[in-house]
Amino acid sequence: MNNEPVDMGGFQLTSDAAMGRRNTLRVDARARLLAEVHDVTRLPEVLAYPAIAGGKVLVLGEGSNLLIRGDIDATVLAIANRGVETFQRDDHVLVRVAAGERWDDFVRWSLGQGLAGLENLILIPGTVGASPIQNIGAYGVEVAEFIDTVEAWDTQQAEFVILDKAACAFSYRHSTFKQQAGRWIVVAVTFRLPRERPLSLDYAGIAEEMEAMGVQRPTPYHVAEAVIRLRSRKLPDPAVIGNAGSFFKNPIVGAVQADAMALAHPGLPAWPHAGGTAKLSAGWLIEAAGFKGARDGDAGMSNRHALVLVNHGKATGPQLWAFAQKVIAGVEAMFGITLEPEPQVV
Repeated sequence: MNNEPVDMGGFQLTSDAAMGRRNTLRVDARARLLAEVHDVTRLPEVLAYPAIAGGKVLVLGEGSNLLIRGDIDATVLAIANRGVETFQRDDHVLVRVAAGERWDDFVRWSLGQGLAGLENLILIPGTVGASPIQNIGAYGVEVAEFIDTVEAWDTQQAEFVILDKAACAFSYRHSTFKQQAGRWIVVAVTFRLPRERPLSLDYAGIAEEMEAMGVQRPTPYHVAEAVIRLRSRKLPDPAVIGNAGSFFKNPIVGAVQADAMALAHPGLPAWPHAGGTAKLSAGWLIEAAGFKGARDGDAGMSNRHALVLVNHGKATGPQLWAFAQKVIAGVEAMFGITLEPEPQVV
């Protein structure tokens, strides 16, 4: 094969594939082989292909939650299937969505269908198939709340399986798909979306944005518009400057440490978390440590949001990773808290 895609019927193969346009941090890198799968029923055949079988495989959506540190000596598997099916129920609708559909397109579609629940998650880049892997969340809502089942290829058992919500083992930015990385290839997600539900308005900024919009009786549409305005003001657009959204997880600490942090740093935002723990604002810690807007060459943190690692132009994967390590070290030195990356680092 050469560098041009070879159509295999239901999937395409490209050797020595350029990855610069397949990750939102815009890191130039090459992949040994790229397999783009449009017909997921061909997955067993793809994985058994001589150049792929037995080797490393990296599953890729839109590359919006990924930092590539160098060339990829593996097969990059891009799930590119499409399709949405609906199943009407009394008080909700089950919506089966192909993994290759764009997440933001699906959220907007759900709003157009009069369905509620996903409005707080609008404008998140990436694919539907990526959404359960790290249990995406924003503005007080996590996608796990609305997932009914996940369909995936189980590489251990060599069969397609359907996992219910309990089997997905969702937690903050985590799931069984992340815990058992490499085992599952998500091909479709079924969502349970209500026609009506209480709106999630408690997250900082949403109520204020509603007031600025002059909204007195908010609907999911209004919440989505408020989130769009908030995200557009606070987060850099990957189409304008390379980034992968929030680069660090909000750290979760025990009650004793949370109380001590609150006393030492009265302005530090914290939210109650499971088991009496607390979730701290990673963005606040990074800004307080002096990294908001800081840069080293073309690698840096956004001057709009301290949580976003950005590529100002030609930063390489190693340069971006080195700057992220610098931020981790600085926050740990000042606060004794070790930040963890949210995106997958390859």
